[in-house]
Amino acid sequence: MNENISQHFKFFGLNAINFSIVFSVFLITWGIIVSVASGSNSVTSLIPTFLGIPIFILSLISKIFPNLQKMLMHIVIIFGLLTTIGGADFFRGLIMGNLMNNVWADLSKLMMFLTGLLFCYVCIQHFRFIRKMKANI
Repeated sequence: MNENISQHFKFFGLNAINFSIVFSVFLITWGIIVSVASGSNSVTSLIPTFLGIPIFILSLISKIFPNLQKMLMHIVIIFGLLTTIGGADFFRGLIMGNLMNNVWADLSKLMMFLTGLLFCYVCIQHFRFIRKMKANI
């Protein structure tokens, strides 16, 4: 992927790689804050952190090594999709009628679902933009 082309696609003023880094830092921070604020002794409260770490690492590597960018960013979107799928568990609680029995867990799931959807949307738009630019060259 040509770095010059990818810099033309912006979302909130960020290219896809920088947006991925911001998203990953948000996930990592969210998981830590929720774990501390809720006093959780469960590792599951850190699921956003566990999903954010590979997104951060892969995004950073793709920024450092542009020749690996295409492959790494495709892997990154898989973690974004996993974030969305994990967050979709929010709807199970909604359907089962036990929504907000654990407020922190349900807020975390909802956050993962909504931000994961947004992240996947931005990545897909970025990939589409790159393909259109390459088709026009």
